[in-house]
Amino acid sequence: MDSSAGKPTFFERLSSLLLREPEDRAQLLQLLHSACERKLLDADALSITEGALSASETAVRDVMVPRAQMDTIDLNDPLDEVRRTVVDTGHSRFPVHDGDRDNVVGILLAKDLLRLRDGAPFDLRAWLRPAVFIPESKRLDVLLREFRVSRNHMAVVVDEYGGVAGLVTIEDVLEQIVGDIADEYDFDEAEDNVRLDQSGRYRVKAQTEVADFNAAFGCALAAEGVDTIGGLILSRLGRVPRRNESIELDGLHLRVLRADGRRLYTLLVERLPPADGDAPAA
Repeated sequence: MDSSAGKPTFFERLSSLLLREPEDRAQLLQLLHSACERKLLDADALSITEGALSASETAVRDVMVPRAQMDTIDLNDPLDEVRRTVVDTGHSRFPVHDGDRDNVVGILLAKDLLRLRDGAPFDLRAWLRPAVFIPESKRLDVLLREFRVSRNHMAVVVDEYGGVAGLVTIEDVLEQIVGDIADEYDFDEAEDNVRLDQSGRYRVKAQTEVADFNAAFGCALAAEGVDTIGGLILSRLGRVPRRNESIELDGLHLRVLRADGRRLYTLLVERLPPADGDAPAA
């Protein structure tokens, strides 16, 4: 005789738990946590569900890359400068503006430059894709649905006066739901914590010990009760910085390459030029 006969299935048990009809979001989350504790829902599924619920209450302004930290291209930039910007930043898409940064005229896909032939005339405007503009107040769940329908991966965020406030990508939205998403430019877990990239700057894991960071860059950052360079940045800022946010420490410029709402992952580090009068003696 089948010993499992008469036992409720996974879906029956989960349905029974959820049929209590929570009256608000707090009760729904309480039920989901209860389901996780009873092994009806694993921790990853719970985290994603919480992220999806949060997306319906989160505005674009809370996850966008602010205007001051946007990497953009001017419509009048020569091809060599455009290529240098693409290589140095490592992004796949760039807002292109005509003079004034508020005058965004389109989006350039880095991969399109691969189709350029050496010596061929270059008209940047001819390579642009249409730009999508959205208000700061748009909810993330609505934006994700629009991204899926339109197949766009980037939107320019505008303020109430029509000026550019920042930009947001589909990756920014998904990371609020499922957590950090690694890409082909991220570190392999087996590699060193500090790595020189092709632009002459350094990619540094946020988990690098402060002592190791000091040794690599010849600086003397004080640990101040933390162990890692990521922890030091969190301590200095008092919050988790957003992607592309920067901080200057002991003659170094550190820009956040990867981060989510909970932690830092990767930094881009380069030395600042010496200030006037600070140049080393010959």
